[in-house]
Amino acid sequence: MTDKLTAYRLGNTPLPQANRLWPLYGAGLENFGLDGTFIEVPMPTYGPDELLVRHDACGLCFSDIKVINLGEKHPRIFRDIRKEPVVLGHEVCMTVVGVGENLRDQYKVGDRFIIQADIKVGGVGYAYGYMIQGGLSQYNIIDQRILNGDDGNYLIPVRPTTGYVESALVEPWACVIAAYRLRYRTGLKPGGTLWIVGPSAPVSDELPYTISAGFDEQSHPARLMLTRVPPRFSTWLKQRAAQLGITVAEVEDFYAPPFKPVDDLVLLHPSAEDIEITSPHLADFGVAALVGEPHLTRPVSIDVGRIHYNRWVYVASSSPDVARAYSDVPVRSALRKGGSAWFVGAGGPMGRMHVQRAVQLADGPSTIVCSDISDLRLRDLCDSYGAEAAAKGIRWICVNPTNREAYESTMAEFLRDGFDDIIVLVPVPDVIADAAHYLAPRGVMNVFAGVQRGTMVNLDLAELFARDARVIGHSASDIEDMQVMLMQVEAGELDTNRSLAAVGSLEAARDGMQAVIDTRFPGKIVIFPNIKPLPLTPLPELKEKMPSVYARLKDGREWTREAEEEFLRLMLP
Repeated sequence: MTDKLTAYRLGNTPLPQANRLWPLYGAGLENFGLDGTFIEVPMPTYGPDELLVRHDACGLCFSDIKVINLGEKHPRIFRDIRKEPVVLGHEVCMTVVGVGENLRDQYKVGDRFIIQADIKVGGVGYAYGYMIQGGLSQYNIIDQRILNGDDGNYLIPVRPTTGYVESALVEPWACVIAAYRLRYRTGLKPGGTLWIVGPSAPVSDELPYTISAGFDEQSHPARLMLTRVPPRFSTWLKQRAAQLGITVAEVEDFYAPPFKPVDDLVLLHPSAEDIEITSPHLADFGVAALVGEPHLTRPVSIDVGRIHYNRWVYVASSSPDVARAYSDVPVRSALRKGGSAWFVGAGGPMGRMHVQRAVQLADGPSTIVCSDISDLRLRDLCDSYGAEAAAKGIRWICVNPTNREAYESTMAEFLRDGFDDIIVLVPVPDVIADAAHYLAPRGVMNVFAGVQRGTMVNLDLAELFARDARVIGHSASDIEDMQVMLMQVEAGELDTNRSLAAVGSLEAARDGMQAVIDTRFPGKIVIFPNIKPLPLTPLPELKEKMPSVYARLKDGREWTREAEEEFLRLMLP
């Protein structure tokens, strides 16, 4: 290692007079930067309770594009960005280069961190790369919002030997592993709001409806709403509620329940209309339980955006016991061991991460199907992971849906037998609806793609629940997810370097954003804010531009720590 690189890693290089950064002044890529490039501002000064950090590497994310498209209308932005522009970049690793006097017993120059970007203080969001200046800048101040927020310290320590690219890409990878660590309630929410809606069509009042768990002295909701509940069950509920001190309200207007949002929505023998009208009242992490045989004569229009972002889930049981709708088939999020998994839209950066993880799992699926509308991406996916999958005895299939004859022939087997797991990485309602038909008994479809709230998908819930299949969704990650992912990286269990497709200096950030918009690369783009000028460069082009770096790639295609060291040796100013 050269002395220059050693000093850089230790945080001992001289600080510049100015800080370069990319501001976003409004919606549209034309408002990214000033006159098409970054700006220079004075170096930030830090106080006694703050840190000065250097951004070492920053991944570009499609979430950044959402901010560029929406500007200050983005839900995480709540200021006039024409006057106070935002600086994007939440997939970032950093090195401490200055320590406030009150923090010197906790931090030192050279300490390295990644950051959980979803920062909250007093319940207010100050996300890094959104409200707080992000990684598309050379230097930044880490203040008490980050060091002492609602969830504690949002900085996560990184070992000195861990690479900059593999550190920065922990954040998107943490979102991937979080999708398989989801936990759903297996009973009514204690202290929550329960709404029970009776059948729209007449049923026998002799049906023995009950709630065998979660409605007793040990645990029960705080509020109960009743609509059209059969008399016998209604009487039982009211008597039990009186004993437990539960507030009860009769509700006639589906559109204006007195207690909302609703944590648990229990629908007895529901119709499609019942589900559609009442579901919008569900709270975050809300559960809709379909109890008894549903009267579903058509597909149900479901807000899949809320399943994705708000973690709604629909469960069901033919039993008249409400508790069994939750407990009979607990919602699974982990891939089924030895099962079959289909990754819909597998060729993009996030899809490749899901596929890589599935291939590398010790107890992963025995069949992996990858679909994508780009033959180029599918070929690259096969080149990256196909041989590895075959060596592990995994049945590996790649198929392009635009080739209808080959696609239908390949998928006929799975339409008959179903997939245990379907991971949807395409935010298209028709694609999501079609994929649901391929679920096996007790199969799970995880809508990972960032579909907007209000995205309605027509799902055949009668078919799904006849198979005890479930549809779940996921967005983002938390501190624990990032800690777990970083631990797997540093233990050599998962290599985030394999996700890298192109690199560039801060000058290349705008071109990088355009490349994300154009889905130009199958993998991730990482910007190094503190290197000499470098245009956006795909890894294969390093063969001509930086042969000594290319020689250190794995198989001429995958980034390594050794390649990064040589890259920095050449590119540090």
